[in-house]
Amino acid sequence: MSEHFRVQGGARLVGEVEVVGAKNSVLKLMAAALLAEGTTTITNCPEILDVPLMADVLRSLGCEVTLDGGVVTITTPAELNHRADSEAMGKLRASVCVLGPLVGRCKRAVVALPGGDAIGSRPLDMHQNGLRKLGAHSEIEHGCVVAEAEGLHGAQIWLDFPSVGATENILMAAVLAKGTTVIDNAAREPEIVDICVMLQEMGARIEGAGTSTLTVHGVESLRPTEHRVIGDRIVGATWAFAAVMTRGDITVRGVNPHHLDLVLEKLRMAGAEVTTFDDDGFRVVQHGRPQSVDFVTLPYPGFATDNQPFAIALSSISEGTSMITENLFEARFRFIEEMVRLSADARTDGHHAVVRGVEKLSSAPVWASDIRAGAGLVLAGLCAEGVTEVYEIFHIERGYPGFVENLRKLGATVERVGA
Repeated sequence: MSEHFRVQGGARLVGEVEVVGAKNSVLKLMAAALLAEGTTTITNCPEILDVPLMADVLRSLGCEVTLDGGVVTITTPAELNHRADSEAMGKLRASVCVLGPLVGRCKRAVVALPGGDAIGSRPLDMHQNGLRKLGAHSEIEHGCVVAEAEGLHGAQIWLDFPSVGATENILMAAVLAKGTTVIDNAAREPEIVDICVMLQEMGARIEGAGTSTLTVHGVESLRPTEHRVIGDRIVGATWAFAAVMTRGDITVRGVNPHHLDLVLEKLRMAGAEVTTFDDDGFRVVQHGRPQSVDFVTLPYPGFATDNQPFAIALSSISEGTSMITENLFEARFRFIEEMVRLSADARTDGHHAVVRGVEKLSSAPVWASDIRAGAGLVLAGLCAEGVTEVYEIFHIERGYPGFVENLRKLGATVERVGA
């Protein structure tokens, strides 16, 4: 029997949960350690499956990496291997973020095309075009991104879309380029700010973090540092939706509530009482059945596509009809097929989904297609009659440390079955 979660419906989640470092930040920070010879320490790291996978990628490049709970220590050698084509590369999407540091530091890189969640196409055109503007030659050869440069120079770079990955790779290549680089229409996510802060601690000169224009003044070299990862806003949002869906009362600590401003506002519209605590957390209380709310996914500060499954799950048990528009990843609506198994009344048309809320879902076996879809199915199972079995749970564990333990602490009846 394959490993899965058995989720008993009918729970009301109450209590406090602590959020640790952001999955979407820690892996990029680990890659940034490649830019400086010596030992870099990253703290507040989530204990998730992707971190040891990224550690394997860095080891294949010549680094020594130790994992000790929430602390990752990376010792980067003077001479790096420029080939990132290990088996671990195919298991996580974020592994492509070693491309920028390798080109910046080694002036050449061979990086295997990455794996990760099945949520739709995420081409590397903007990554490559940005590196070309900096003076590198870049092509796809034999399943790898190959980039080489005699030397990198500053450039004016416009991104057709504010891609997080492209912004990160171009940024990490530009910090060691000669001259000034301006990245226009850059991603503005808190995770981008986090990597800018770490690079600045390493000696990089970066202006405009958190805005759509990043200005990078290249420096000769960087130094290792110690850096604390920001709290995971997507995990924080997961617990916020869980509170509303189960008509519960959850206090979330360890994440800046301003990174979830739009999420918390949407939940207020659904009927939740939301209290924020400076820059360290928030509380969400829901007394009655939530009201329907429309959602549109957009780059930050818009509603994150990672939160879209939670929006659909919430809409499925809300009073009224919601429209969810997905503007970023076309395959994310695969989640709806599983929600229909749980008796959700949902239809898709292109990049729109219409969800009519029902009083209660009914249990069924369901399969996670990605990290957030898996978590969303667990939340839906909490609102279903009977016991819901959620399969492919390795996806969930790529993004949520101690997921079952936290659910139980909040009052859910959830168990892991199989081996």
